Amino acid sequence: MSKYKEILRYHITGLSQREISKVTGISRPTISRVLTAFMGKKLKWEEVRDLSEDEIGSKLFEKAGNSEQIIYEYPDYKLLSEELTRPGVTKKLLWQEYVEECQSKAKIPLQYSQFCDRFMKHLNTEKATMHMNHKPGEVVEVDWAGTTVPIVDPDTGEAVKAYLFVATLPFSQKSYVELTADMKEENWIMAHVGMFEYFGGIPKIIICDNLKTGVVKHPKNGEIIINRSYQELADYYDVAILPAGVRKPKEKASAEGTVGKVTTSILAKHRNEAFHSIYEANQAFRKDLEQFNNSPFQKREGSRNSVFDEYEKPLLRPLPKESYEYGEWKVATVQYNYHISVDKMYYSVPYKYIKEKVDVRITRRFIEIYYDHKRIASHRKLYGHEGQYSTNEEHMPEKHQKYSEWDRDRFVKWANKIGSNTETVVTNLLDSYSLEQQGYNGARAILKLADSYSPQELEVTCIKALQLTSIPRYKHIKLMIEHVQDDTITDSNDNEGAIIRGAQYYRRDK
Repeated sequence: MSKYKEILRYHITGLSQREISKVTGISRPTISRVLTAFMGKKLKWEEVRDLSEDEIGSKLFEKAGNSEQIIYEYPDYKLLSEELTRPGVTKKLLWQEYVEECQSKAKIPLQYSQFCDRFMKHLNTEKATMHMNHKPGEVVEVDWAGTTVPIVDPDTGEAVKAYLFVATLPFSQKSYVELTADMKEENWIMAHVGMFEYFGGIPKIIICDNLKTGVVKHPKNGEIIINRSYQELADYYDVAILPAGVRKPKEKASAEGTVGKVTTSILAKHRNEAFHSIYEANQAFRKDLEQFNNSPFQKREGSRNSVFDEYEKPLLRPLPKESYEYGEWKVATVQYNYHISVDKMYYSVPYKYIKEKVDVRITRRFIEIYYDHKRIASHRKLYGHEGQYSTNEEHMPEKHQKYSEWDRDRFVKWANKIGSNTETVVTNLLDSYSLEQQGYNGARAILKLADSYSPQELEVTCIKALQLTSIPRYKHIKLMIEHVQDDTITDSNDNEGAIIRGAQYYRRDK
């Protein structure tokens, strides 16, 4: 599978080709080819972010009538090195100005990574030195604090450990903390959602540790594999995830440092208090967090909040209209009635996927169904009594026929071969649904009982079931047939009105 979108996302965050290659496992020549095409086409990230990989590939590498050699416009590095010494000027700003100048001349600029590589060579040649500062609005570092917080049950006095999520923006040092019940995937993801909402915007890069809820694999050489749910979060907020190097805490030094400061400024204050819920603890911590972010710096002007508000907040990207919802994944098989089962509720998919295995993403509000990494259906999640159906009529074949091999006539004929009472049960069951296709699974389950027991036992059970309810369900039939005795079948006095067929009738070729 192509990874054009992943390459471009990391590129716009300012990562070099070498860094992109390290994170994605893609060769540098391939990355260079993609970025060269991206710049050559004068495309913008906003134009491709919502496209599929195939669509991006078509835009990048569409065939032209005459192929021409790419000729780059090189900057004046001597002039740029002088500009770099001026207050507030960064390499990123100089590159952006250089790109704008190239575009005004209809020239092709170097990519940012190539620009930086050549610029550094020039600076080294001139024996120039520079101090690399954090860039506002670009990075947030996240981690778990090592210190846990006891939550005491008010009834039993038993204490359980809760865990503190810590996030810091390195430029302003503005921080966010949130206490969670555990360090599992859902709390890790939702703590990020709370972090983005607290900051009121989204940076370009998340630097995290190599914890299992975030990173599946981080080899020394090769592709870094991000946890599926964590990658979904990144895609939703359009942020790049860059795990710190293994055993390299300096790569997220701000978060590491904030952990120690938070332990002193927040946790130590409450060391003699007993919190009875995570909510109660978070309410207390939020007040201390505001004080922490408003406290004046010791070695620079202002506070974390003042620096954030003036320099960093304007550069954060806006939040989406709706917050990200954590979702669990499961695999389901599309049933004969072109529905899947999730927690004993049923959701439709296009009928052509009958008997296919699909991936299902389950959130608190939605059920999303994917086949071959493409979403094929989405439903509001059903709540309440079991057995409800959410059916999209567009998923049904013409004339509401599920599949030529499986329809009402087939089920009724199958039931009739067993007996008239079995036919009545199946007919009543199908008629009880607003869409009879919803009853196919139940009807099939009832009729298959004749294989586990016998057609004669199923027919007699249907007689008894109809005496109790007009619409027997599978669970009723299954419970009753388990208690049918042989003498019940042969004793006509106990079964008035029963249609008893001889053994010869039921002798059939399988």
